[in-house]
Amino acid sequence: MPVYLDCAATTPVDPRVRDEVVRVLDEEYGNAGSRSHELGRRARATVERARASVAAVVSASRGDVIFTSGATESNNLAILGLAVDGEASRRRHIVSTRIEHHAVLEPLEALQRRGFEVELVAPEADGIVSAEAIAQAVRPDTLLVSVMHVNNETGMVQPVDAIADALEGRDAFLHVDAAQGFGRAPLAPLRHPRIDLLSMSGHKLHAPQGIGALVARKRAGVRPPLAPLTFGGGQERGLRPGTQPVHLIAGLGLAAILALDEHDERTERCLAFRRELLDGLAPLEPAVNGDPRHAVPHIVSLAFRGLDAEQVIEAWRDEVAISQGAACTSQSYTCSHVLSAMRLPDWQQDGAVRLSWCHATPLPDVSVMREALRSVLGPVEHRL
Repeated sequence: MPVYLDCAATTPVDPRVRDEVVRVLDEEYGNAGSRSHELGRRARATVERARASVAAVVSASRGDVIFTSGATESNNLAILGLAVDGEASRRRHIVSTRIEHHAVLEPLEALQRRGFEVELVAPEADGIVSAEAIAQAVRPDTLLVSVMHVNNETGMVQPVDAIADALEGRDAFLHVDAAQGFGRAPLAPLRHPRIDLLSMSGHKLHAPQGIGALVARKRAGVRPPLAPLTFGGGQERGLRPGTQPVHLIAGLGLAAILALDEHDERTERCLAFRRELLDGLAPLEPAVNGDPRHAVPHIVSLAFRGLDAEQVIEAWRDEVAISQGAACTSQSYTCSHVLSAMRLPDWQQDGAVRLSWCHATPLPDVSVMREALRSVLGPVEHRL
């Protein structure tokens, strides 16, 4: 099998997490809402332990964590869930960026259809949105600022801590889509107390698909005034009703603990992988999309002059499994809204491929990858 280099799309489940999921399925199969018997009480205790583990990654309180199916649902709950309060308070202005995931952009479009005004701030050519640009866009009637932590296509780390600093003293809620950075990028920025809402997905962190969380912090003792999007049952403070999937929640909790405990070691392994990969491909003179100084250790976006993305993917199909960009849009091979917003040359946009890995990813034979591209590229000097 090709070496899997699409961890930004989803990560393999950690064997320790898998074992915990199976154990809970076998031993703690009660409904966490059933308090009248031991199996229900044990299931509830498992859920609450996992809630505390997720909270610990971002220095939140256990009660701040709302379990969801993943970051997409969390983003929708954070954005659409504030709409009722925005309409009541006549704060209908929202600030976000042009490089957000569609799980943020599409809920924002839904709010525009309800009469909200959405202002999207463009990044610089390096893929970073400046905190100053965000702060300048905020108005007295701004309800929400929504900014991603790590861009899923380029791996660029956005200055969410500087944005949080810039919002001190302002009423606007701050939401961070942390799907790509939770437990993997530097931990401190996501622990900023001014971040009101934070979305994450378990399957980006070696937990199973289908489980995630929204962290809703109190500010001055008051939580963000979220309204539920679904109804019935009252679970998760009434914001995400339905029987809790205890086995998936337990898996997420363990994945969060492992990410916290092994953070430095995992980071070093990912950095070493990045150095060896890029050093091996350097003779082909790839363009790195974004500023490497602001990149996470586990994602890189590359383009090779003279090749489009499909040609690169085809040349490497026996060696590595990669994507053109975001997995949810790569099937269409359409132009990336992220790279377009960065105003990159057409050849970099058309040729962009994303390689992403984890601490356990084996290094592929980079010399074979290099020669596979060289066979279709020809000498570098012929492409200049």
